[in-house]
Amino acid sequence: MKALSQGRKLSALAKGFHRRGISIFWLGIREYFWEAIDPAFVSIPHLLGSWLTQLERPGCGPVKPMSVLGKFKFENFPESGLILMIVILGVFLSIFGGSVETPKFETGPDGKQYRSMVTDANGQQVPAFETANKFFNPRTLVQIAKDTSFFAIMAVGVTFPLITAGTDLSIGSIYALASVSGALVLSPYGPTGGGVATVLGVLTTMGVGALLGFVNGAMIAVFQVHPFIVTLGTMAIYRGIAFVQTSGQSITGFPLAFRRFVRWEILPDLSLVPLIVMLLVTVLGWILLAKTTFGRRIYAIGGNENASRFSGIRVGWVKVTAYTLTGLSAGIAAVLSLGYYGAGSSGDGLGYELNAIAASVVGGTSIAGGRGTALGAMLGAIILQMFANGLVILNVPQNYNQIVIGAIVILAVVLDQLNTWIGQRRLVAKTAKKVAAPASDTPAFSTPK
Repeated sequence: MKALSQGRKLSALAKGFHRRGISIFWLGIREYFWEAIDPAFVSIPHLLGSWLTQLERPGCGPVKPMSVLGKFKFENFPESGLILMIVILGVFLSIFGGSVETPKFETGPDGKQYRSMVTDANGQQVPAFETANKFFNPRTLVQIAKDTSFFAIMAVGVTFPLITAGTDLSIGSIYALASVSGALVLSPYGPTGGGVATVLGVLTTMGVGALLGFVNGAMIAVFQVHPFIVTLGTMAIYRGIAFVQTSGQSITGFPLAFRRFVRWEILPDLSLVPLIVMLLVTVLGWILLAKTTFGRRIYAIGGNENASRFSGIRVGWVKVTAYTLTGLSAGIAAVLSLGYYGAGSSGDGLGYELNAIAASVVGGTSIAGGRGTALGAMLGAIILQMFANGLVILNVPQNYNQIVIGAIVILAVVLDQLNTWIGQRRLVAKTAKKVAAPASDTPAFSTPK
């Protein structure tokens, strides 16, 4: 009878573990990704949460999920701090920036904007002006949005390799070479070129950017060389090729249809196309990072590359894809630059690598890897541009612009290291508390009738 009772207990135990087998497996998978990816920066949907609550262990009731991310919490939205920073900067510049006289415009019968004219004391028609806040006026806000869009697109692109604990110092040179390549295709068609010329130029510019990014990723993956060294070398190589192609001269004479499309305005100096493209790139980057398997693999590689490789992730291909997307983002920005400014040269994008990486870091991307978002990179670009315009508004010499950007990058990295240290301390304290707490993992089983 004793042996029969023990056999029944073992049978119940086996049934319990068989019943829990799948849920234990998924708990392990979820726990792995949760540890590899900081939940404050990456929202991984836990679709199994409600399903796991329905599974019961014999005699122990339902299993409680570790966390429920379906409910929105303000602390789970890290970009809220960046938005608050933008608001504070805007209020500060609005209060201390002073006022300025700006030209006054009025809408004509044809719907176009024209300068308003008034009659002076001598009976002559002179341009009319109106007093406006130096910062909080449509012209300044439009200028900030337009200037941000070009390198914000590249900031979203460079976020991918940064999350993998890499970097791309050649993104400015990729921008220049892609711009020059597109200009060489568009220029022979002249101002009268049509849709075919525009399509060829756009595809060439974006294709060259993606190809150069692929070359970076391939060299990093094949030769196992640190991304800093590889991209530092290609930064000089790509810009040198652009200089050889143009002999240091600017290339102009693009189709007017292409330029009119990129410079399409609804208000004076407000071009919608760069802004729309910036938003689209940000949304696509967010989808890739937060809602796809590829994005989870990027975060996993940045969190622990060796563990990712042992778990079956093709680390090399993921890195190649990440750097290809970085080059593609530089190509997209180059297309907008060609259409907006109407020229391409080997000097384009000089220093853009600093602005793009700085925007991504200010937006919350960790240089150690494993953290970062596309929205944060875009908001970081807006913050940097507000600082640059703020120096002009506050009558600070523009020569201090690079000094301010460098100081902001250093401050952002220091704060990131402090945040990492605090997170590690909390994890150690939490682990020690769990170890010290008396608990039994052995479930109590009842003898089945």
